[in-house]
Amino acid sequence: MGIIVLIIILGAAIGIITVFIIRSILAPKRIATLAALVKQNKTTQAIKVAKQIITREPRNPDAHYFLGLAYLDDTKPELALMEFRTVNQIGQFDGYTKEVPFRNKIAELFTNFNQPEEALKEYLLLVKKEPENPDYYVRIATLFEERDRSDKAFAYYRKALELNPRQHDANLRMGMLMYRAKKGPEAREYLEAALKEEPESYATFYYLGKIQKEAKDLVSALSSFEKATKDPEFKVKALVERGACYLSSGNIDRAIMELERATNVASDDSAPEVLYGRYFLAAAYERTRKIEQAIQQWEKIYASKNNFRDVADKLSQYQELRTDDRVKDFLTCGQEEYAEMCRKLTVAMGLSVREVEDTEGGCQVTGVEAQSKWRNARKLPTLLRFLRVTEMVDEASVRSLHEEMKKQNITRGAIITSSNFSRMALNFVESRPIDLHGKERLQSLLKQIDA
Repeated sequence: MGIIVLIIILGAAIGIITVFIIRSILAPKRIATLAALVKQNKTTQAIKVAKQIITREPRNPDAHYFLGLAYLDDTKPELALMEFRTVNQIGQFDGYTKEVPFRNKIAELFTNFNQPEEALKEYLLLVKKEPENPDYYVRIATLFEERDRSDKAFAYYRKALELNPRQHDANLRMGMLMYRAKKGPEAREYLEAALKEEPESYATFYYLGKIQKEAKDLVSALSSFEKATKDPEFKVKALVERGACYLSSGNIDRAIMELERATNVASDDSAPEVLYGRYFLAAAYERTRKIEQAIQQWEKIYASKNNFRDVADKLSQYQELRTDDRVKDFLTCGQEEYAEMCRKLTVAMGLSVREVEDTEGGCQVTGVEAQSKWRNARKLPTLLRFLRVTEMVDEASVRSLHEEMKKQNITRGAIITSSNFSRMALNFVESRPIDLHGKERLQSLLKQIDA
């Protein structure tokens, strides 16, 4: 009886050992087969085989790794990340799964799924594995930069450039960091170094254009921004910058053209560059007396962000356009018609017109008293400035009129505006013979000439 039991035990042991040996022989072959299926892009078969292996060996790192690769080929990155996490937990890299390519893939997935902390851990491990690879330092620096750790980012970008001074991304990102730190010359050096390595780097052209624009080198800036428009990511931003360049140089027609292009191709009305594009476009329309079009842009900005700059004030200032056609005509008519309107307003004020000339933002009229109490009395001239502006008239504008009065030896003056006056402007005229008439007085005079 004892011999029989011993034989049974020995048989079972031999069976177990046999199964173990068979599995030891077959398992690597199955992994090799799985690796071949993944390499041949036979995704469905690879997934099936990998799952079969995992059912028998739940902690087989190679099976989980190849299943993750198959999921990536099957455009299921979220499932791939789950498998790679399992590989990370097992932590064995002595088979088909090699640590460096694995960590590159999982770090990329962590980045794509907005898990910067996990991605950072992986790249820090990769730096230890391959300390001479500058790309890892750039990725670490970028992750630090996204967390507003510019000091750390700076150090890692610098290390990347020590390893490879011609590394494009490191030069570009260093240039961007320097630009944000208001260090234009240093930023320009890094950006130009980046362009030497990648002459078609549109992001580099965009930031180089920003630096050229701030340095008042508008010709170069316009050229850089034009190149940046070839990249969909920078197209709207670059067009807005081109419009701003033309606006600051006084080329209003070209500014409108570029800014209209920017707002027409924009897909997100709430994006900062689109808001600024509409704001600059409204300013260009306002300068060319296209007030209704300017209002349309301000209204679109207000709908997206009601506290954007002075948009709410602009809409308030032009409120009269919707209720008073006379004010609308005063603000929007052509210069010849406007000069004639100013003549009529001068007459409505009891003066006859001696001379009319255009001025920036309005019209200047020299008028004289139409009648005098004394037949032989000399009729004194008055210098009038009509201003069709929306911003508050400041002391400088009133002082400018006073200087012109002294130059022409005219003792009385007046400003008539579609806006109002600052406290400093009102204080300035308290002891001087200058009358200030705001929009209420203008509306009254417009009713007179209309009647």
